[in-house]
Amino acid sequence: MWANFHTHSKYCDGKGELMDYVEEARRLKICSLGFSSHAPVEFNCGWCMKADDLDHYLQSIDTLKKSVTDIELYKSLEIDYIPRTISTDQFKNQLDYTIGSIHFIDSFPEDGIPWEIDGKHTRFLEGLDKIFHGDSTAAFSRYFELTRKMIEESCPTIIGHLDKIKIQNVDNKFFSEDDEWYQREVRKTVDLIAERKAIVEVNTRGVYQKKSSTVYPSPWILKLLYEKDIPITLSSDAHHPADLINQFTETVHLLSDIGFKKISILHEGGWKPFSFNAHGVIK
Repeated sequence: MWANFHTHSKYCDGKGELMDYVEEARRLKICSLGFSSHAPVEFNCGWCMKADDLDHYLQSIDTLKKSVTDIELYKSLEIDYIPRTISTDQFKNQLDYTIGSIHFIDSFPEDGIPWEIDGKHTRFLEGLDKIFHGDSTAAFSRYFELTRKMIEESCPTIIGHLDKIKIQNVDNKFFSEDDEWYQREVRKTVDLIAERKAIVEVNTRGVYQKKSSTVYPSPWILKLLYEKDIPITLSSDAHHPADLINQFTETVHLLSDIGFKKISILHEGGWKPFSFNAHGVIK
């Protein structure tokens, strides 16, 4: 029996109707399912929900909640944090929980377009050159600085894919995760998460998409979370119903080896810790 609170449907860059996810969740014996399409932004974004679709998205989930009684359904958005532009505060009153993520760092100087950091590597290199003048340490540090600003100013329920920017560090081109500056940035961020009592998702998407050899966040960061007693939830960041529990079994073995005994899931309207094994959470 699993749960997943990070999913993307046709309302953004995911595939399938909301009901497609419900039907697959039934097949997989998922007990709680959260819908979390990418929130609308004020600029052109090919993978975000269109602002005109937001009301229909929210209403559709409410309708499903009334008709689906065998699975707990929850309403959310994955919301970007861009200073003075967008944050979780703009949407949280409409939702059951929020996922806060960093997908953009600052803007290109010539046109003000936000720099997307988890898209094509060529675009990443372009922003690195034009915004940070090739200083990769400054760029990766800025990612964690923005993560901390998000937590300080509009802390979400769940911190989304904490270290996703590492997908641009192919073959340790820019740094090693053992580097003192990188570990310092991560540790400062983890300390703040512990202070604000947010949940961190353990996100498997990078692994099954073969964009990362490890989950987000990396195992050494998961150990920090365990040491700080920070709650975690397991997600696949599914963009297709078939990926609802992709890499879950493999990941819970990792979590058990680190020492985790509980996974937080949203159950009966509240976040609660549940024991788990290779087959899912134990209710």
